[in-house]
Amino acid sequence: MLARQVNAAARVPAVARLVRPGAMKLTRSFTSNVRRIVPLPSCVSQQTTVRSFHLSRKVLEKAEEAIEDERVVDEVDVLIVGGGPAGLSAAIRAKQLAEAKGEEIRVVLLEKGAEIGNHILSGAVLQPTALDELIPDWKEKGAPLNQPALEDKMVFLTEKGSIPMPEPPQMHNKGNYIVSLSRVTKWLGEQAEELGVEIYPGFAGAQLVWDVAEDGTKRGIKGVITNDIGVNKERQRKDNYEPGMEFRAPITLLAEGAHGSLSLQAIKELKLREAVGADPQTYGIGIKEVWRVKPENHQAGLVTHSMGFPLTLDTYGGSFMYHMEDNMVSLGLVVGLDYENPYLSPFQEFQRMKHHPFFANVLEGGECLAYGARVLNEGGYQSIPKVHFSGGAIVGCSAGFLNVPKIKGTHNAMKSGMLAAEAAVDALAKRNEEDPFAPMDIAEYKTKLDNSWIMPELYEVRNIRPSFHPFGFFGGLIYSGLEAMFLKGRVPWTLHHQKQDHEYTKPAALCKPIDYPKPDGKLSFDILTSVSRTGTNHAEDQPIHLVVKDLDYKTHVDRNVGTFDGPLGRVCPAAVYEYVPKEDANGEEHAHGKKLVINSQNCIHCKTCSIKTPDQSITWTVPEGGGGPKYSLT
Repeated sequence: MLARQVNAAARVPAVARLVRPGAMKLTRSFTSNVRRIVPLPSCVSQQTTVRSFHLSRKVLEKAEEAIEDERVVDEVDVLIVGGGPAGLSAAIRAKQLAEAKGEEIRVVLLEKGAEIGNHILSGAVLQPTALDELIPDWKEKGAPLNQPALEDKMVFLTEKGSIPMPEPPQMHNKGNYIVSLSRVTKWLGEQAEELGVEIYPGFAGAQLVWDVAEDGTKRGIKGVITNDIGVNKERQRKDNYEPGMEFRAPITLLAEGAHGSLSLQAIKELKLREAVGADPQTYGIGIKEVWRVKPENHQAGLVTHSMGFPLTLDTYGGSFMYHMEDNMVSLGLVVGLDYENPYLSPFQEFQRMKHHPFFANVLEGGECLAYGARVLNEGGYQSIPKVHFSGGAIVGCSAGFLNVPKIKGTHNAMKSGMLAAEAAVDALAKRNEEDPFAPMDIAEYKTKLDNSWIMPELYEVRNIRPSFHPFGFFGGLIYSGLEAMFLKGRVPWTLHHQKQDHEYTKPAALCKPIDYPKPDGKLSFDILTSVSRTGTNHAEDQPIHLVVKDLDYKTHVDRNVGTFDGPLGRVCPAAVYEYVPKEDANGEEHAHGKKLVINSQNCIHCKTCSIKTPDQSITWTVPEGGGGPKYSLT
């Protein structure tokens, strides 16, 4: 069990029983650092970001009541937000180092999923470099790395056929493993618990606790507040209402994954991109299924990648198909979110892709077991922001350590977490005894990154992804081949990402609608059937966590339907967004004959909406902890 009772030997017995929907009950014994403070009214502080809920008299009354609430505050040594490979590697390394020094430090890890691994999705061929360093005896400890990668293949797909392509050396997978990253992450959680890491699944980090200067400038982070539970859609308290907890720490590591909400806040408020002149981040959406196929169609250890069909040559992306253990195959499509045509649907492209003979010959007669989708960072070296600040650091995919040409990022994410932990433990030894929980800047983290294998690896391939914009598909392909195979990043120039992904979207009038075939229910499926395979669940009566910011719904529809013909309904891989016809709008305000409906209970936490919406009017915020997908095979 990943939710454990903290043994409170020599601690003040202040016990709080906290329950999260969809999560296990946690009986916690906190240290003497636990205290209670009166917070700002939760419905007022949230109201500043949730503009679609107007401040009514009833809400104001609730705000006045909230002033009398008390929020539990816990002060810890290292706070980690996110229970993925980066966050868990940081937690494990911090405890290892402290133990080696004979010191006792509290490491607390918050994870919004009901269990560790629930929200982890990847088409994962795992390079075990970081794991070898972190837990050298991982084989003896039963790490779920069971299927070695044995053969590589890369092809260019035409509409009906395939053309073999030379594979860059970065994509060779000898010594790697085809894994379920969800299972690997769960195993890492078990290792962390054995070392004494306090893991709290079902606790979503909702707000940053800012360290504010006398002039009001935000200069760093003091910790994190988890979200309130027991609040209905009107943001009124239900019978099970409970204010979020506040965790304070001298060092907070943000390891939320790509496009994490707290990481984005830190980057924006602390101007971390401007500090180092970083390019805009660019993203791809990865859509994935796991199948059990016929034994005669299975080739254990085969790793294949493709470019071309189903995507047109003006859309960056490609597919993968990995033959796992037990006759299982993991396959998926990654679509760069800088595509231009608002009629493109990544989900529909993926469904169409499976009918190509290259995939159909493997899948026919098999069974689809799981589905999922998640955005991934594609910006690379030049899009990495400043990664440290007063009070903490950004690690893993939150910072953007994915090697796009290599199609791997887990080893870099893990290593970045380990390096952040090393810098944190070194810093804690020097903290001010009079104020031991004051925010600390672990500037040494950047030095450690630069001296590790992460930055040289990313620098070598820095020009490959951005080359496709100035040179086009074939020009970018040729340039990438030269860089990957011969030049290896030794050129004196660096190509740059000029715009954010949503800025590439063209008005609908300039693009051609795409006619997607209907699913056959055998190889291709409708979107709701696919979402049912994610295990997604959210408490029905909770605030909508997908917020239309700074605008009302009518203005959103006017901009996104009027100019772009509603791309949000096509880019979302979970049918969260619908533009309902006027006759179904129940007399509510509408524009262009449509009304926006948000089916937030379908959300699989991919973050695509907040990246690709043309007018950037959607903000993804964390829902109640414990909700969302429940991945296990992915």
